Amino acid sequence: MCYCPIRTGQQNLQNQNTCLHIAMSDKRTKAAAIQMASGPNVSANLLKAEQLIAGSVKNKAGLIVLPENFACMGKRDGDLLAHREIDGDGPLQEFLSQTAKRYGIWLVGGTIPMEAHDDSKVRAACLVFNDQGERVARYDKIHLFDVHIVETGERYMESKTIEPGEKTMVVDSPFGKLGITVCYDLRFPELFRNLLDQGMEIICLPAAFTAFTGKAHWKPLVRARAIENQSFVVAAAQGGFHVNGRETYGRSMIVDPWGNVLTKMGSGAGAVCHTLNRENLAATRRNFPAIDHRKFHLDQF
Repeated sequence: MCYCPIRTGQQNLQNQNTCLHIAMSDKRTKAAAIQMASGPNVSANLLKAEQLIAGSVKNKAGLIVLPENFACMGKRDGDLLAHREIDGDGPLQEFLSQTAKRYGIWLVGGTIPMEAHDDSKVRAACLVFNDQGERVARYDKIHLFDVHIVETGERYMESKTIEPGEKTMVVDSPFGKLGITVCYDLRFPELFRNLLDQGMEIICLPAAFTAFTGKAHWKPLVRARAIENQSFVVAAAQGGFHVNGRETYGRSMIVDPWGNVLTKMGSGAGAVCHTLNRENLAATRRNFPAIDHRKFHLDQF
């Protein structure tokens, strides 16, 4: 296990760069969940993200997950429109591709705003890049956070600025089959059953849970998705206070297929790392074959 606190200074980043391109056999299957408290300054957010990625690479992580909206948490929801990119071109996509290639990692790129069919909205796209910097998957967030939290007076209406996706995503990787989900998706177990039916072994979950809902539900939901799907979960969250007045819960964590929390952190920026033991996953599914005991399947409804 490793805990990588936030680091500052260009020299420190350059020192960490000496750890680039560790052979995959040396990295094995260590994963990292990056936690941030992103603001409206995209350049500052990208620098912070790279610093945290570099720290995780130093600790031999080969699969790294960024949080939702890692590049921009604006003052208003509509601020994402100013940063939306066309598919295949744009500075945020270039950052993800070049960072994955530079550090020789598989990078699950949180979410970035991409063009939607509706010109007044964006797609919250999670892009996955391999260690050559090639994009191997795209998942557009399906479930949108349209809620009123009575206890705090907070109102969220993601559907005003985000167009939902329609397709689920499982992608092959050297670490196992990655099921890609985002934040509010966590509350919909049928989505994860769909991913399981596609062979999912590792749930990658960029998120930005509110402080209130996170305190109530984050940990039990993450553990539940791990347990019922007998899969690892790498949950990378926003965690802290933001310029728009919002507070996110943080508590990024990595959970094993039995529901054990292997590593976690509190609030603020940083990273947690842990080896994903595929033998553990296989043994859990073999010795406790709940997946094979299912009586109902999604295609029956």
